[in-house]
Amino acid sequence: MEITQVIYVNDHNNIEANLTGQEEMNTTMEIESSSVPQSKNYKKWLRISIYVFFVLACQALSTILGRVYYENGGKSTWMGTLVQLIGFPVLFLFRFFSQIKNPKPTEADFRKFSSFTILGSVYIVTGLLVSANSYMSSVGLLYLPVSTFSLILASQLAFTAFFSYFLNSQKFTPFIVNSLFLLTISSALLVVNTDSENTAKVSRVKYVIGIICTIGASAGIGLLLSLVQLILRKVLKKQTFSTVTDLVAYQSLVASCVVLIGLFASGEWKTLTSEMENYKLGKVPYVMTLASIAISWQVYTIGVVGLIFESSSVFSNSITAVGLPIVPVVAVIVFHDKMNASKIFSIILAIWGFISFVYQHYLDEKKLKTSHTSPVGDPHLLPAEEGHTNIHSV
Repeated sequence: MEITQVIYVNDHNNIEANLTGQEEMNTTMEIESSSVPQSKNYKKWLRISIYVFFVLACQALSTILGRVYYENGGKSTWMGTLVQLIGFPVLFLFRFFSQIKNPKPTEADFRKFSSFTILGSVYIVTGLLVSANSYMSSVGLLYLPVSTFSLILASQLAFTAFFSYFLNSQKFTPFIVNSLFLLTISSALLVVNTDSENTAKVSRVKYVIGIICTIGASAGIGLLLSLVQLILRKVLKKQTFSTVTDLVAYQSLVASCVVLIGLFASGEWKTLTSEMENYKLGKVPYVMTLASIAISWQVYTIGVVGLIFESSSVFSNSITAVGLPIVPVVAVIVFHDKMNASKIFSIILAIWGFISFVYQHYLDEKKLKTSHTSPVGDPHLLPAEEGHTNIHSV
């Protein structure tokens, strides 16, 4: 839209025509600006609501179904690990349909990508870490009650803050320190209270192994999240929707290959046929349970990635934190897990720690937006601060 300003005008009629035309254009712009944003906001919040449902529902569903697999005769920890990862082709479909609405990257955009060797190294390293985390969480879910497993795994937020301190220059503010302390105490209460949690189904040695593996998985997840943030900021240097989706999908591909090797090397693949035949719920429910776990984990991932790009990483972490206490409550209803005083107190401390952690990141993001606010220019072109990540969709 081009507007011409006339400085010297001899014809009075031309002045009136210009003013009338400018008023009409201003009126049209006001009408368009008042109607279009409302439609866009409606669609945006609809997408956010869908992603929130994906995260909350699938986070609890995948964990509960994983326990259902073990409760009804499933014994293969490698299979329990594989179903967490093997659904990664769903992410490619999600990326494809999401990119239809967006313009294709130009040749200049492709030059920003790192070399094939660097990308391959990133996918392999993160994929190996994902496979280790998934296997340890699978072992933990096998030997621990679901409620205990979920509460210990919630300490990943504390580990994320700890590793971000070294990798991403995360500052230890009072809120972060408070979160670390509360989440550590929350998990420690469950670790020292092994007598009240131990059941006849699992020996004390296996129970301790379950606790160690769950803590290891929690630490591994914290390390992975901090490492991915460092990779996006320092290595890939292009923090777009397609870059993040590709990173998640390809690291899941690598992790799936590693787990498949472990499945065949351990010999557990030989017992899968008898495991399916002896499954308490039947052969078809056996297949449906594993397929549902695989799909629910990937839908959960889609929800997390979607929330990051529709809102922010802080909001995505907030929804994830809200979903974590849901699993122990559902576990008490479905599996009749014991809910003693120590576990209730652990849940309260965990929620308190979540709130403290998320609030600090909310303050960080608010400060970042304030520092990047400028009356002239595009704020998306401003550089990101150390320890923060700006992610834009393409």
